[in-house]
Amino acid sequence: MKLISLVLLTGFVVILAIACNKPAEQSAAPKATPVASATPDPFAAARELYAKNCVGCHMEKGQGGSVTVEGHKLKVPSLREGHALDHPDSEFLEQITKGGDGMPAFKDKLKAEDMDALVRLIRHEFQGKP
Repeated sequence: MKLISLVLLTGFVVILAIACNKPAEQSAAPKATPVASATPDPFAAARELYAKNCVGCHMEKGQGGSVTVEGHKLKVPSLREGHALDHPDSEFLEQITKGGDGMPAFKDKLKAEDMDALVRLIRHEFQGKP
């Protein structure tokens, strides 16, 4: 009986020793490298401008459509298809700056660099151009 108790005690001590060494082995594992931060969104500011100034008429996805502005029903052109694809940037800038055909002028509301950013956003987000 003493022999069985001695064997069991020895086995318990061995198991305990192995269990106590495992955390030490785990702590020796290589530490995870920090994850690289995400690249900033170059269109974030333009998206905010679009949401504030354009989405009410040109819609969230630039699809345009029929809207009522100050009691007037307007057919707002799509920025995604049709003649918008053929307009050079200068025509977009002129339309944003001066307005016309029911669109308000933004020359007194937006800076030139903001209007440029909106044109780049339109080209990138709605027309798939770099």
